[in-house]
Amino acid sequence: MQHAILAQGLYKQFTRYHANKPTTLQEAILRGLRRMKPIDQFWALRDVSFSIEPGRMVGLIGRNGSGKSTLLRLLGGIGRPDKGKIRTYGKVRALLDLGVGLHPDLTGRENVFVSGVISGLTRREVQQRFDSIVGFAELESSIDNPLRTYSTGMRLRLGFAIAVHTSPEILLLDEVLTVGDLSFQRKCLDRINQFKAEGCAIILVSHDESQIQQLCDEVIYLREGQLVAHGEPEIVIGQYVAEISNRTHQRTPQEHLTSTTESGIELRLHENRFGSLEMQITNVQLLSAAGFPVKELHSGDALQIEIEYSAPQPIASPIFGVTITREDQLACYDTNTAATGQATPTIQGQGKITLHLKRLDLNSGQYYVNVSIYESEWNYAYDHHWHVYPLLIRQSGYEKGILSVPHQWEFDNAQTLAHRGH
Repeated sequence: MQHAILAQGLYKQFTRYHANKPTTLQEAILRGLRRMKPIDQFWALRDVSFSIEPGRMVGLIGRNGSGKSTLLRLLGGIGRPDKGKIRTYGKVRALLDLGVGLHPDLTGRENVFVSGVISGLTRREVQQRFDSIVGFAELESSIDNPLRTYSTGMRLRLGFAIAVHTSPEILLLDEVLTVGDLSFQRKCLDRINQFKAEGCAIILVSHDESQIQQLCDEVIYLREGQLVAHGEPEIVIGQYVAEISNRTHQRTPQEHLTSTTESGIELRLHENRFGSLEMQITNVQLLSAAGFPVKELHSGDALQIEIEYSAPQPIASPIFGVTITREDQLACYDTNTAATGQATPTIQGQGKITLHLKRLDLNSGQYYVNVSIYESEWNYAYDHHWHVYPLLIRQSGYEKGILSVPHQWEFDNAQTLAHRGH
């Protein structure tokens, strides 16, 4: 059997330091070298073995700290296992942090050439692919501006565009498919599917179980550095979700409590709401670009999702999430604060967080906006509202599928048929 990736008996150990002890030489000098002592060592990976064939897409799931990122880094050649062997057959491209390697003082154009060459392309190859990279990133008007003037989304789009133009035979993706708006994400997925069809082996790390199930041929589940399951997506994801649900259920008050949000929405525990309620969502508003409450939008309109919350006791780095689903519960869009790569602060008291979606390119139909707050390691939900907040999307014309992407048809005589859905 031909393998793209072969991992045998992988172990990786790290040293854990106490939170109030220095972890750098500079801190140690300032605070005293005698305090630079490790507390203990722990195994980030323990006896992990698997193989992946060319043309297969494998999802990698597990709680934060389960060893997913460590495994990807080892597969990408960043560090070595303490025990065991890794064999990769083909050019490996790891998208672990899309911002790494991009220099803020260089222009977008200069970053394309520098990153392309670092990734193994010749300058001529970068030149040949330059227009395609810029077009993919949708940065034609700003490619000659310094990177420091780019928004976070623009930098991420550029990083992804460079990465997917390097012709990898093995592609490692760590939570990078939430880049950009829905249309750009669709474009990213199309390119990844193209790689797969060409025989590229792909490993995808994501907290979006529905995305993993839709995209992947098989799934690996890690728990505390050990491989728990490897097999069919539906079966492995079912096992993982069941464990999370069980932890949440154990912490959810067993009384069938009914409450009402500030805007009059009825919440029924164990029906359309679940969680420990240590931190609660007190109100949710769907707002237009102008800030007016809406229950209906035109495809392509902007949407603001305003989440009010209350935390009687300090909650360290909670994860806020939003999932937009159809009536049949198919997840059309999913994002969370952890996907930004930055932890939220410790929260206590009342507050509000707002998700700004610049445009919602969904086809016409009935959707629901689901909101949640999870514990910092995704161990369980503090509060999760499911199919509570309806959103009707309308559009002119008719299209199939989930997305309504702005487009036009063009004949060779330059006559165009523009899409008028936006």
